[in-house]
Amino acid sequence: MGDRSIGNPGWKLEATYASLPGDFFQELPPQTVREPELLLLNEGLAQDLGLDAAWLRSGEGLAVLAGNALPADSRPLAQAYCGHQFGHFTMLGDGRAILIGEQRDAQGSLWDLQYKGSGRTPYSRGGDGRAALKPMLREFLISEAMHGLGIPTTRSLAVVATGEEVLRQTGPEPGAVMLRVASSHLRVGTFQYAAAKGNAALSQALLGYAIARHYPACAAAKNPAEAFLEAVIQAQAGLIARWMLVGFIHGVMNTDNMTISGESIDYGPCAFMDAYYPQTVFSSIDHHGRYAYGNQPSIAQWNLARLAETLLPLLSEDEQKALALANASLRSFGDAYRAAWLAGMRGKLGLANAHGDDQALCDDFLEILLQQGRDFTNSFRDLSLWLQAGSCPEAALAPWFARWQERIASEGGRLEQVRARMARHNPRLIPRNHRVEEALEQAEAGNWQAWDHLLAHLRQPYGEAEVPPGLAEPVPEHLAAVYQTFCGT
Repeated sequence: MGDRSIGNPGWKLEATYASLPGDFFQELPPQTVREPELLLLNEGLAQDLGLDAAWLRSGEGLAVLAGNALPADSRPLAQAYCGHQFGHFTMLGDGRAILIGEQRDAQGSLWDLQYKGSGRTPYSRGGDGRAALKPMLREFLISEAMHGLGIPTTRSLAVVATGEEVLRQTGPEPGAVMLRVASSHLRVGTFQYAAAKGNAALSQALLGYAIARHYPACAAAKNPAEAFLEAVIQAQAGLIARWMLVGFIHGVMNTDNMTISGESIDYGPCAFMDAYYPQTVFSSIDHHGRYAYGNQPSIAQWNLARLAETLLPLLSEDEQKALALANASLRSFGDAYRAAWLAGMRGKLGLANAHGDDQALCDDFLEILLQQGRDFTNSFRDLSLWLQAGSCPEAALAPWFARWQERIASEGGRLEQVRARMARHNPRLIPRNHRVEEALEQAEAGNWQAWDHLLAHLRQPYGEAEVPPGLAEPVPEHLAAVYQTFCGT
């Protein structure tokens, strides 16, 4: 990009997305910022990408992380897409994000690098295109927690303060730019955009690109579109099961927030559930509970149905046959999700093998948690301690606990193996909402002690080591009743 381009041996940028027809993007550079200050650098992620962390901390590196300069071979652009937002179809696009290219790592994989908060684009729809500091810190923290939990996710390479203010409903806030990393930013909404244009060639080009990028084996299938749809369904079934197994609530599962790759993306009004309650909602904009914790599997299937609609002309020229293929694929979601969820629950209960009564065993345990208002995460850790002690101190759980002991005994494994399996599947801690807010508020004020402490432990959530006091306790009841999360745009 002319005089804003900086070369560095660590950068190996490609521009594969820009090879798509121009309908899918608008080329433009990120807006510069006044006084960039590096607040966070994800050095482990930088190393994975083949980037020199020391260089990124230099003046030249800071300029790139802020968007004031660009790596060589970058081709900055804003992506176009659509979305069903709370069920209503809308033409969208990157209103405050700029993709600068794809970095190829040492294993040959491509990773999108995208500025978030980099200024207005043709898709901003009246927005300022900027980002406030606190939501960018939140996305950094939660995405690292999700990565630590083993859940496919986008991640944050860096957060840079801009030295400028952005105006939000609550007043002026400090601004920031985040550099996000993803296996791609292809969304269900990207396919909806192609279909909405009414040009079959656009949909075909996007399908070919998505297959090459994420599911290359589908290219050799008898029906590549069908194979692709089934691959995305399987990826999303596994992802949603993982969310449910740790009590994660995305908060805004619009179709533009569902990736083709099966990664979690866009951590706006997300949160983790404390007490087990399927109707839990934290998002301030989800007034009717559409995206409540317990609704997430059905919403995922609904979103995938919207993807299937965009693929109908590619599935078959015969409309009825295309519908039959799409519906058959969509019906597989339920079985795939339940299988992934049940396998995960077996791990959480320390079980190594499948048994016909496992679904009932899991369901009954969750029903007790619901009736007792028990903490979801800590209840599984309690089971491990009680198993070691050989008895259950909770009268309401004692009959179920005896059934569980019998089920464990039926496998003939050693107690240490069972507890080790449970430790691998049950996090010691999750991002407790009050601790997240505490860390964010202090970091925004320039005190990073609580942030560093929390982040370090969220990156290693599994194992049997003790959790530092305060990090594993549920949110106090007086805070839980009023806690909400916000979109941040």
